[in-house]
This record gives sequence, structure tokens and C-alpha cells, in this order.
Amino acid sequence: MSFALDDAQVAVVGLGLMGGSLAAALSTLGACRQVVGVARRRSTLTTALDLRFIHKGTTDLQEGVAEADIVILATPVQDIIAKIGIIGPMLKPQCLLMDVGSTKQAICQAMEALPGHVHPMGGHPMCGKEASGLAMADPALYRDQVFVLSPLARTSAKAVDLGKSLALSIGARPLILDPQRHDRLVAAISHLPYMLAVTLVKAAEDVASGDPMVWKLAASGFRDTSRLAAGDITMMLDILATNRTHVLEMLGQAQAHLSSLMGYLEREDLVSLRKALQSARARRAGMF
Repeated sequence: MSFALDDAQVAVVGLGLMGGSLAAALSTLGACRQVVGVARRRSTLTTALDLRFIHKGTTDLQEGVAEADIVILATPVQDIIAKIGIIGPMLKPQCLLMDVGSTKQAICQAMEALPGHVHPMGGHPMCGKEASGLAMADPALYRDQVFVLSPLARTSAKAVDLGKSLALSIGARPLILDPQRHDRLVAAISHLPYMLAVTLVKAAEDVASGDPMVWKLAASGFRDTSRLAAGDITMMLDILATNRTHVLEMLGQAQAHLSSLMGYLEREDLVSLRKALQSARARRAGMF
């Protein structure tokens, strides 16, 4: 790997929120020589070109990645896995192939089968919005956010350094994590919160079926705690399916905590309830 990031052509496959924001950051910051966008719809490419998020674009995957030094897959997780299965022969020697998918074990496992001339490395920037699509793209989305990198055993040190350089160039903070460890941790702080937000909305719907007035009372507390339920369903289904074991583990832990809280209320044990509430409050207050 004899090229530097500022001399690289970067192909971003998928120009939704994450891919569009990444392309925008790379272009506006002048982090690389050229950004190529690959999207399913020509209208998406036209918009990205008009916004100067990309230098050129195509709907043809092979055309888009053929000359790229770095390829970043920014589509839903299952589509990333499918593209990994076909993209290897399309890539030139020493190409760095990365992704921005929200789970890493399944993706990195698929990367193991890539041809030897490709440098594979999983990636997951810890940022996003509940809304999706290029219209929501923001070149500052990655700024000051953790960008997880999951190298494979075969990934060279130079490839890892290049991935770190890319993350730093868009203002992110690179963090090396093993895929399995990553998936368990994000199940706790990302995937479980989504499931709990869905549960909250469903519980309120149950109340609303008997008394619709509940929606008129829903204000900032409900809005903030239910926000994740408005996320992209296709993306979340892929995430939950590819991180099923860890998500089930975290749902079990959450269920146990809910059972404890219910028990305190049933027994009118306000001392224990206060301790649980104080513990959570102290942890949350010291986080952000």
C-alpha cells in the first residue's frame, strides 16, 4: 500500500445519511484526491453532484469501484454482506475495503473470503440520526464521534493506519475494537435502546386504544425517550438479525431490571427503588 489518503480516490457505495455525510465530509474538507459516489438512483447522484458531495457518480458498482484506492460500503448491513460477496474481483490490487455498518461480526466474517489483493477492515462510526436519506446528510456528522475500526487478522498495519487517517480526516476519533466485542457493546448502548423505544410506543398505543387522549398529553419526555422508534426499519431489521444473540442477551438483562423495579413497587419498597433510581441517575449524569 504505497498511497496516502490525500492522493487516494475514494468510492462511497450508498449515498444515504451515512454514506452521503461521509462523501460530503471527504469532499468539503479536501481529505482525498477524488470522491466517487455509487447509488441505485441517478436522481441521488444528481443531487450529490449538485451539492458537491462527490466529484463523479455512477449507478454501476463495477464502474464506480474499478479505480478506487479505498472503497467504503455504506448500505444496510445485509446489502453490505451481499456486496462483499461479489466486489472482490472488481477491486484493484492493494485496495482498502471498509464499511460503515452497525454490526461487525457478520460483515468481518464475510470479508474473510475476499481475494488476497484486497485489504479488508470493518468500520462503524458511532453517530447518526433517526431520519435517513441523502437529504439528511451532513458533512459535520462524524465530527468528534468515535469511529470504530475492526481489522481482520490479515489486515496490514499500513491499511489500519490508512483507516485511522480517513477517520481523523473527517474529524472522527478512531478506536480499534474486535468485531465480537463491538457487537456486544453496541447491543447494549444502541440496539437495546431502539427496542426499548419501540416497546414504549407500543405500550402507549395500548393505552391509546382505550383512551386516545394519551397522545395529547405526550410531550418532551415521551418525545425524547421514543425518538429511536422513528428510525429506518430496514436498517434496524438488518442490525437486529445480524446481532441477534447479543440483542437477546441485552433484552434479557433489561427484562430482569424491569422485573426488579416492578417488584420494588409491588412491595412498596421505596428504599430499594430509590437506590436503583439514584444509581441510574448518577451514571447518566456523568456520561455526557
